[in-house]
Amino acid sequence: MKLTVLGASGGVGRQLVRQALADGHEVTAALRSPEKLTGRHDRLTVVRADALDAASVQAVVDGADAVLSGMGQAGRHDPLRPASTSARAVVEAMKATGVRRVLMVSAGPLNRSGTGQPFLSHRVFGPLLWAVLKELYTDLERMEAVLRGSGLDWTAVRPPRLLDKPGEGRYRHAVEAGPAGASIARADVARAMLDFLADPQTYGHAVGISR
Repeated sequence: MKLTVLGASGGVGRQLVRQALADGHEVTAALRSPEKLTGRHDRLTVVRADALDAASVQAVVDGADAVLSGMGQAGRHDPLRPASTSARAVVEAMKATGVRRVLMVSAGPLNRSGTGQPFLSHRVFGPLLWAVLKELYTDLERMEAVLRGSGLDWTAVRPPRLLDKPGEGRYRHAVEAGPAGASIARADVARAMLDFLADPQTYGHAVGISR
């Protein structure tokens, strides 16, 4: 497939690029500072783009089979609200170019119902995380709302705590539920997103993933 990866210099974004190339896909890696993504590959195109601007995004998604985004806040207090702002830009760009498949990274605590989650995760750790990271999660909720109203073939991937460690190449997932576990490697989040690319059961849903 021809894939466009937004946020390609981030923890999940880098893994998306690396694993997509290993899977045989053609990848356009879009980021504000292309020099942050080192390495060369004959199926990799690195371009400068602003994921918060629809016109800039349109130029890099045109002709793609799918868009994958690892966009998120740079800290607890990010006035740009990058997740929701980029979601609006991506949806506008995709509608303009006719691209339909999009996957974005969200977060496990957005599972407000607690379906498929352990008691402690939902009743204890979830509220604590919301208290500390309210701005971040609110931005992600807005992002998911943009996706749900887009009419596109979207998937929001909801991991728990992200780890910088080698991926296991496996994960648990549940549609509109979970995540069941407390952590997952960024590499395995990328693995799940790539696996979900052609899985229609994940279209139009948030999917919880974990170890």
